[in-house]
Amino acid sequence: MSSEHPMPPVPDRPVTDVPNEVPAGVRAQLLATEHWSLLATRGTTWSEVMSRITIHLTVSSAALVVLALVVQASGFGTAFDIMSIGLAAAILLLGTLTGVRVHNASTDDAMMILGMNRLRAAYIDMDPSIAPHLVTSWHDDMAGISRTYAMGYPRTTVSQVVGSTSMFMVVVNAIVAGTLGALVAHVAGAPVALVSVLGPAAGLGYLALMLEIGRRSVANGPTDSHFPSPPDDGSVQG
Repeated sequence: MSSEHPMPPVPDRPVTDVPNEVPAGVRAQLLATEHWSLLATRGTTWSEVMSRITIHLTVSSAALVVLALVVQASGFGTAFDIMSIGLAAAILLLGTLTGVRVHNASTDDAMMILGMNRLRAAYIDMDPSIAPHLVTSWHDDMAGISRTYAMGYPRTTVSQVVGSTSMFMVVVNAIVAGTLGALVAHVAGAPVALVSVLGPAAGLGYLALMLEIGRRSVANGPTDSHFPSPPDDGSVQG
C-alpha cells in the first residue's frame, strides 16, 4: 500500500450486548446440524469400508481362479505349492489390513454414536417430554453406546457381536490363516496327521489373537462420560 494513500482510521464499533440465553430454536438448529454431520460421516465411513471388503473378497475369488488354472496347467506340483502359499499369504495380508480398517471404522463409529447420544441429551434438556419417544440412548458411556447399537435394548446381544462386520472379517482371515498354515506344513514335508492339526491350530491362533485385540479395544473405550447411564433397572429406555 502506497504511503500517499493511507488507510482511513477504523471507527470504534459499538459493543453489542450478547444474549445470555440462545433461543431454543437456534440451539435446536445448531444441534441438528451437528447431528446430520455425524450421520453423513457414518454413512461415508461404512460405504468406504464395504467397498474395501468387496475388493478383498474379489481378490480372494480371483486367487482361487488362478490356482485352478495352475492345477489344470501343471497339476499339484511345485508350481501349485509356490502359487498357493504366495497367494494365501497375500490374501491374509490384505485381509488383515482390511480387518484393521474395519476395526478403526468401528471405533470411529462408536465415537460418532457417543456424539449423537450427547446431542439427544441436549434435545431432552430442551424438551424432556420427548424422552419416551426416543428408541436410542441419550447417555454417553459404554452402556449408552451399547443401547444405541442395540436399538433400545438394555445390552448388546451375542448375535450382534457374532454377526458384526468385524467378526466376519476375522473369521474369513482365520480361515485363510489356517489354510496357509496347512500349506506350509505340507510343503515342509509334515505328515498328513500333523498337517491336519497345524492348519486348524494356525486358524484358531489367528482368531484368538484378533479377538483379544478387539476385547482390549472395547475395554479401553471412552471413560469421560458427561451423561452417564442410571443404574440398570431393566428398562429399555435411555
